[in-house]
Amino acid sequence: MNFEEKTLSSECVYDGKIMKVCRDDVEIATGKHSFREVVHHSGGVVIAALKDDNTILTVKQFRYPLKQTIIELPAGKLEKDENPDLAAARELEEETGYKAKNWKSLGFIYTSPGYSDEKLYLYLATGLEFVGEHPDDGEVLKAYEYPLDEFIQKVKSGEISDAKTVCAIMRAFYD
Repeated sequence: MNFEEKTLSSECVYDGKIMKVCRDDVEIATGKHSFREVVHHSGGVVIAALKDDNTILTVKQFRYPLKQTIIELPAGKLEKDENPDLAAARELEEETGYKAKNWKSLGFIYTSPGYSDEKLYLYLATGLEFVGEHPDDGEVLKAYEYPLDEFIQKVKSGEISDAKTVCAIMRAFYD
């Protein structure tokens, strides 16, 4: 069966600093016409950073859309045409103050493919050395260390419910 959809026209309805939103008129596989609202995003990186065999680095920050402070793994947006490997190293240092000697790619995820093209690259970082954090302007966060087993339990129980964090933990520590 053919699932492809053909774009007939596309109109940008919002073009901001973080994302662009378009309304596309499409022809679906049945030949009927419909529309799709698409959020275009440059993507990002997520880092599961182990300070030692049983200590993971996390960050706590207020997430405005949720109107709450949450715990998540260090992460950040890719700059235009930025290499994800370099972005991961930059974000880890900015948010936690650590540099990693060892990096392992955990692949990538699409965050919400029903309406967004955002692609997040996941990493496991080890061999950490503290060099001092320096968050971006407008970014207020605090780095925390957790025993790995306690953090994984928080993910399993739903206390940690940030999707990118859950995915990175699953890829890093479960086969």
